[in-house]
Amino acid sequence: MVTGRKNALLWIHYLVCFIVAAAALFPIVWMAIAGFKSKAEVLVTPFRFFPKEWITSNYAMILKDPVFSRSMLITFVGAVIFMFLSIIIASLSAFAFARLEFPFKNTLFVYAIITMFIPGTALLIPIFIVVTKMHLLNTMAGLIIPGIASAGHMFFVRQFYLNIPSQLEEAALIDGSTRFGTYRHIFLPLSYPPFVIIGISSFLGYWNSYIWPVLIITEPKLFQVTQFIGNFRSERSSEEALLMAGGTLTVIPVILVFLFFQKHLVQGIKLSGIK
Repeated sequence: MVTGRKNALLWIHYLVCFIVAAAALFPIVWMAIAGFKSKAEVLVTPFRFFPKEWITSNYAMILKDPVFSRSMLITFVGAVIFMFLSIIIASLSAFAFARLEFPFKNTLFVYAIITMFIPGTALLIPIFIVVTKMHLLNTMAGLIIPGIASAGHMFFVRQFYLNIPSQLEEAALIDGSTRFGTYRHIFLPLSYPPFVIIGISSFLGYWNSYIWPVLIITEPKLFQVTQFIGNFRSERSSEEALLMAGGTLTVIPVILVFLFFQKHLVQGIKLSGIK
């Protein structure tokens, strides 16, 4: 009786997971399949999930567009640079607040944490003014620098560093290691779990960013991929099949990053949970 009840609950659990997964994946799958349809079939009534005839010309055409290809490459390079800089800054600041003692440490920590509660949209205009004054409009630096310092990432890594046994640090200092040497040889090798989490978060945040690139980038050669898709939708709204093909190609790098780091992401969440 008990075994039958457990099996029933297990099947219900699987059913709920399947429904949630299907609901989440349906828009992506439909978008990918719509890229193989003709322009007239995408929004045909009544709705048809699969095309009458599978065509690949939409994907071929969007890949041949030099602006799209360049935007994919530039966005990927920018996301990788943004990811590594975010990890470095979060790690160094977390080590300072977790392991070092300096004047006004607690005050500065509170000041940093407060920024987590300020909506990002409220900071767009002040940051835009600063970027303009620094002549960073239409530059990769203007896209990358304003967002690399994240209080949330710093706080997350700090909590992980606080759980590293102090005996390791003390032993390194006794052996003559400097503070930076301790950070480099002890803390960095142990930081893989939180680095995976904040790295993926930073990569996805940069890749999916739309408002900020639209504000500071006006030159087509620096268009980010979301910016290209937004302009394409406005200028060529009648070519829905081509738009679906472009949208599908833009999500492929994100899916690949998630699939590649999925195991490490789950492990990182387990090992670096905030305590």
